[in-house]
Amino acid sequence: MGEDEKYIQFIANYDDWVAIRKMKITETTDSKTVLEFLASLGSGFDRKIAQNLGKIIDIVQLDNALNEVLVDSAGKSAEELGKIIALVKGPKINKVISELVGKVPNLESAVQKEIEQFAKAYAVRKALKECGLQVDYSEIDIPGMKKIKRAKA
Repeated sequence: MGEDEKYIQFIANYDDWVAIRKMKITETTDSKTVLEFLASLGSGFDRKIAQNLGKIIDIVQLDNALNEVLVDSAGKSAEELGKIIALVKGPKINKVISELVGKVPNLESAVQKEIEQFAKAYAVRKALKECGLQVDYSEIDIPGMKKIKRAKA
């Protein structure tokens, strides 16, 4: 592609993730098409972030702790969602996250805090998804993406 051409390009070659996604942007490319392309990238990123977090900490143990906290909180009213968020950001989940990250050998304090932030974001996203809320753009029903999502499932 020439210097004056506009494009978005993503290439991954990491473990079992091999992907090449390119989009050439011309004067006829509309913003909706760009949104859809970026959302399709986002779904792959979300999945790989969770998988890599699971390589650092025991994500199954975090999922189990979340399930325990959320077992009686499956409502969807604004008040119930507020309680769910408070539970997920509360002391029980924070303790589990701290313990899981604490088990990782040789982490500097700053790196430990970073991993904890990834785990906390994972926990909140998972809880909100369990409540049926869309928490990212990759969950939007894009008609042209149905074939791609079905093929990967």
